[in-house]
Amino acid sequence: MKAENFLPEDYRPAEDEPFMNERQLEYFRRKLLAWKAEILEDSRDTIEGMKDSTRNIPDIADRASEETDRALELRTRDRERKLVSKIDAALRRIENGEFGYCEVTGEPISLKRLDARPIATMTLEAQERHERREKVHRDD
Repeated sequence: MKAENFLPEDYRPAEDEPFMNERQLEYFRRKLLAWKAEILEDSRDTIEGMKDSTRNIPDIADRASEETDRALELRTRDRERKLVSKIDAALRRIENGEFGYCEVTGEPISLKRLDARPIATMTLEAQERHERREKVHRDD
């Protein structure tokens, strides 16, 4: 993107500028890339930590506790792996010019929502309708 060199470090998207202009797109692209890098770094740290901590613990309670911690860590990393694919999808939407617009209504997603959750694909209202429908049709 052309705006990459011109984005000040303290830039924040504002409502009074054109929606999803080059500066806003560059801001969200950088935010997504930084988030992805952080997740991947955490993942590498987890793998290294697991390699280092593979030891035989004689006490059954301690071993169970270690296995529980390890299972929780792996579950967290699995959720983060899924999050990385959502980040990649958001980056593709930026490249395709679809970022920032609701996939259901086509309306702009609020800048506050995108800043808090840059992988959002729906406006808050559309997301709430989706979740209500999902709750009604869920098999309990």
